[in-house]
Amino acid sequence: MNVAARKQPPTVRLRRLAAEIRALRHGAALTREDVAERTHMNPATLWRLETARARPQRRTLLGLLDLYGVTDPERRAELVDLAKDAGQLGWLQAYEDQLPDEYSTYISFESEAQSVRNYESLFVPGLLQTEAYARAVTSGLLPDGTDQEVERRVEARLKRQDSITRAEPLKVWAILDESVVHRKVGGGDVMRDQLQHLAKLTKLPNITVQVLPYEVGAHPGMYGAFAIMAFPDPADSDLVYIENRVNALFLERDTDITSYTDLFEHLRAAALSPAASVRLIIRAAEQD
Repeated sequence: MNVAARKQPPTVRLRRLAAEIRALRHGAALTREDVAERTHMNPATLWRLETARARPQRRTLLGLLDLYGVTDPERRAELVDLAKDAGQLGWLQAYEDQLPDEYSTYISFESEAQSVRNYESLFVPGLLQTEAYARAVTSGLLPDGTDQEVERRVEARLKRQDSITRAEPLKVWAILDESVVHRKVGGGDVMRDQLQHLAKLTKLPNITVQVLPYEVGAHPGMYGAFAIMAFPDPADSDLVYIENRVNALFLERDTDITSYTDLFEHLRAAALSPAASVRLIIRAAEQD
């Protein structure tokens, strides 16, 4: 059996398919080694399918369904269709080769999410950035990047923002450390425009912004930024995203989701109210 060779960012559908394949194997009381012995598939290949790191070809999937005793035609058709749709990347296709794998993966999940809860300690979340601010942030994060690399990343970031104004808009709840509001990214004019833009966005019913003031002192969010994504289908569990300069992590274990959900709730309770946060942001814009 073969697996489609083209590497691509996983989608929510691919993640769901991987969970289905894994559950079916468990239901058949088979180990990966058992499957390898009966199908001549490398256990590592099956692991990739079960962790959404690869999309199975049709014949591979049908062979697994045969082995796992899935005989219902409708169920088989449902999984085959899921595998076929799992490779659709939408607008991200145009940027896939020019973005880091982890970032492409995050964008893919975010584009299908219903809501994002985001804590940021250093800069305004990408979904809420102006073009000038996004360019300044990207240039600062990529001091050795070419102009073309910077511009393509800025384009991708602005394209992501379509999700907050679509017919069924992405719900965003962002908590910002107060330092984000005062750090003059791009200079005074760029920062003033960014803060005014941020205040304007909070008038949208799907956007909530809170500021965690300096007076809070030490807090558990000091470990770093994170995002919690939730999806419209109950079958797709929440996903936590954490990144740093060299890598990124996607967490999906129940214990991890609960830990970060509790952390977000703690920060939300400690932060200024949305109304007070907007007032602080407007005052900061007037001072720039």
